[in-house]
Amino acid sequence: MGVPPVVKKRCAFIMIGNRGLGWYTVNSAYGDTIIMPCRLDVPHNLMFGKWKYEKPDGSPVFIAFRSSTKKSVQYDDVPEYKDRLSLSENYTLSISNARISDEKRFVCMLVTEDNVFEAPTTVKVFKQPSKPEIVSKAPFLETEQLKQLGDCISKDSYPDGNITWYRNGKVLQPLEGVVVIIFKKQMDPVTQLYTMTSSLEYKATKADIQMPFTCSVTYFGPSGQKTVHSEQAIFDIYYPTEQVTIQVLPSKNAIKEGDNITLKCLGNGNPPPEEFLFYLPGQPEGIRSSNTYTLTDVRRNATGDYKCSLIDKRSMIASTAITVHYLDLSLNPSGEVTKQIGDALPVSCTISASRNATVVWMKDNIRLRSSPSFSSLHYQDAGNYVCETALQEVEGLKKRESLTLIVEGKPQIKMTKKTDPSGLSKTIICHVEGFPKPAIQWTITGSGSVINQTEESPYINGRYYSKIIISPEENVTLTCTAENQLERTVNSLNVSANENREKVNDQAKLIVGIVVGLLLAALVAGVVYWLYMKKSKTASKHVNKDLGNLEENKKLEENNHKTEA
Repeated sequence: MGVPPVVKKRCAFIMIGNRGLGWYTVNSAYGDTIIMPCRLDVPHNLMFGKWKYEKPDGSPVFIAFRSSTKKSVQYDDVPEYKDRLSLSENYTLSISNARISDEKRFVCMLVTEDNVFEAPTTVKVFKQPSKPEIVSKAPFLETEQLKQLGDCISKDSYPDGNITWYRNGKVLQPLEGVVVIIFKKQMDPVTQLYTMTSSLEYKATKADIQMPFTCSVTYFGPSGQKTVHSEQAIFDIYYPTEQVTIQVLPSKNAIKEGDNITLKCLGNGNPPPEEFLFYLPGQPEGIRSSNTYTLTDVRRNATGDYKCSLIDKRSMIASTAITVHYLDLSLNPSGEVTKQIGDALPVSCTISASRNATVVWMKDNIRLRSSPSFSSLHYQDAGNYVCETALQEVEGLKKRESLTLIVEGKPQIKMTKKTDPSGLSKTIICHVEGFPKPAIQWTITGSGSVINQTEESPYINGRYYSKIIISPEENVTLTCTAENQLERTVNSLNVSANENREKVNDQAKLIVGIVVGLLLAALVAGVVYWLYMKKSKTASKHVNKDLGNLEENKKLEENNHKTEA
């Protein structure tokens, strides 16, 4: 759409006159909508308003037109602004989806019949770069060597930004031979966005172990300068071995004969050495191996100093002393031993060990207070003896030997008798001692009959007894026979008849006689009493008659006396 000739003539004059409005800048983020107010008061006789932008050579390009009378809006055919423009009634121009190419000088024009008013606006577009990222990271860094650490990249920035490197949060400044930073930027010709790359070369030390490295990009946005940081990167630091150590597995305080020993050699470098030389006691030449060397089924002669060193630095050496603990036990005598009662038996348990050992004696699973000693064996000395020793500090190092003692003896017999307080029975006891356990048999001498009804006690410590209870009516001789594999022993005991039983029988007879006599006496007394009673009745009659006669004679005598007087 063109401008009337009269307007064009006045345009240059008016533009110069409107420079007094000053420069006005609109900042916009990439992709946002650019909003540019006209900044002019709308005159009452306004014919129309227009927006244009100026090319680098100063020539104008009109992009929007709005009539004040028809209230209609027209947009010029400019490909880069197709469907992106919006012109409001107050002549504010909006451009959607801001691009880098929108950075231009735009001019708002209000045209009346006799004048043209202009207000320029400069557009600035900003694009926040992507979060910086450390790429092409070195797999490791080596001390005293300048190596490429990595590249810090930040993309799609406008305008271009600046990249900074940090070690443990502190800015890394270039230092010859230690820190080398190379920065470069590249613009995409289509999007006009920048990609910034900063490469870092770094000479590491052991102090850089586990130290975080980061980078940041500093850029300008609509609201000013901003900074975005990358994620941390931690690098493996390689450094040479400075010290060698040797370890013993298992713990060298617990090595015993028969164990397997593993020697482990370690270097404090990174990465650690993979091969070493191992030196065994008495062997001047080293054995080349990985960081471990194993000895199997070690004996006490393996005690000594063990060493290891680096292959390329034999002066860097480590050593350790190893003691192979041992424990020997000798029991004399041992196994099964058979002795006779009364014999003497010396017993010794000899210990030989790499250090002091504890000794414990057991008999039949019961701990003894002291070691056994037999000057004269008894049956109770028989049993299973165990001598056990151990090294407390060395787990699993124990030894034990056993002695099974058998004390044999020919049967010995002692017979006793005891009369029951009532006198009706007698208890005969046959005490027997001997081993193996003798068998006891009772017989009655003369008749030769065997007594089977006996009572036996438990067999303890080579002794027990058998007893019988009898009530002999005549004198007898009892024989006790004890027999084992060694001998047959016989002993006899005379047992008299029960005298109390005869006395009791006589007493019983006497009592029966007395009872019979008493019964007969009672019978005689009854007969006598009957006869007496019978006689008493007859005598009573004669007595009464005689008594009457006496009274009469008495009266006659009294009368005679009276007459004589």
